[in-house]
Amino acid sequence: MIRALVTGVQPETDATVTAGGARIPGANADVSNEIIPATTLTYFFTDNLAVELFCCFAKLDIDGKGSIVGLGQIADTWIFPPALTAQYHFTGMGAWKPYVGVGLQYIAFFDEGTGRNALGATSVGIDDALGLTLQAGLDVDIGNNWYLNGDVKKTFMDTKIRWNGTGVRAKADLDPWIFSAGLGYRFNLSDVFGHSAQTASVPIK
Repeated sequence: MIRALVTGVQPETDATVTAGGARIPGANADVSNEIIPATTLTYFFTDNLAVELFCCFAKLDIDGKGSIVGLGQIADTWIFPPALTAQYHFTGMGAWKPYVGVGLQYIAFFDEGTGRNALGATSVGIDDALGLTLQAGLDVDIGNNWYLNGDVKKTFMDTKIRWNGTGVRAKADLDPWIFSAGLGYRFNLSDVFGHSAQTASVPIK
């Protein structure tokens, strides 16, 4: 099954900010919520067991919070956050096909910027992150192998941020919620690659 989705990314950010190795009292950071296009590709081993690859690109803003809120935007970055989950799909509910999943999400940060650069940084570096992802969703069969989809993922991960040229560092728990809704199409591999792939296909029920 392949899906085209509209996805909301809502990080639940909590950060420890230090300067010269000492914690800045009350300082925190906030990562922006974003709405982005996304896609998934799901392979069904059986009617119940599947794996799903989720991917997209997004640009996030990082703002000062708490005692450093006056600094405004202190960084910005593009992310590539693919997630791979193993899923169990429930059957016997007619057109309603709920599922749950668990897996890993990796976030690659690139093209980091200094934001308003009130900290006077020469550049910003953000470590890539890997975290546990939990998932729940629902496909609704609307006929002719087309499905409506709603999905929610919760990922638990942290990263480190460096404002190069300054002594400012941050350790941030991102822990994003990822909400998606869209349209999917389910097909047999034999329809795409011919009868030689028929042994790998799963009948649609």
